Amino acid sequence: MTGPSVKNNIRTLAIVIPALNAAATLPGVLARLAENPSAEVVVVDGGSTDGTAAPHVITAPRGRGSQLAAGIAATSAPWLLLLHADTRLEPGWAAAVAAFIADPANAGRAAYFRLILDDPAPQARRIERLVAWRCRVWRLPYGDQGLLVARRTLAAVGGIAPLPLMEDVDLIRRLGRNRIVALPIGAVTSAARYRRDGWWARPARNLMLLSLWRLGVSTTRLARWYG
Repeated sequence: MTGPSVKNNIRTLAIVIPALNAAATLPGVLARLAENPSAEVVVVDGGSTDGTAAPHVITAPRGRGSQLAAGIAATSAPWLLLLHADTRLEPGWAAAVAAFIADPANAGRAAYFRLILDDPAPQARRIERLVAWRCRVWRLPYGDQGLLVARRTLAAVGGIAPLPLMEDVDLIRRLGRNRIVALPIGAVTSAARYRRDGWWARPARNLMLLSLWRLGVSTTRLARWYG
């Protein structure tokens, strides 16, 4: 392995995972995190009814913003990795994270992973390319790509807003596009919503919700439409 030692850097990291009825996906997510056995890992449950479980679980009011804020408050490491409960990081993620943390130039930056959908359909590859373009041009990764950020940096921009939806976009906007960096590792994310709603209908709905949010529609209302 090249680059900074994972063992030397990993104790600086806390991984916060908001979860809701994630019993089917969370075990796979946690298994990948074993690549970094010394990290703090906190799952924040928002009221699951399907037996969602993990070694370290706390509860918080339902809503990713509220759950992330609770998880961050429950950890102490100086670096945070915010991760969805249906997003599995590719092998090598721990070394990539350690290298990012070790570089002093990244002290005020945030990093995200490359989106990979867990479906072999050609439509999935098109969505991945679209997301890559969005991240490259707009510097706008979503929460299903993970976000690595220093606790100090997060606090400086006001922390995680307790929003039921758009908490990721809200945070990226406050961080500023010049602080957003891509990591050379993929994050394998569930394509269930795309299969259910349609490969083009789902992105269109997401874009509509984003536009409505920018126009001032409340995230509580948008969350009811998100599905």
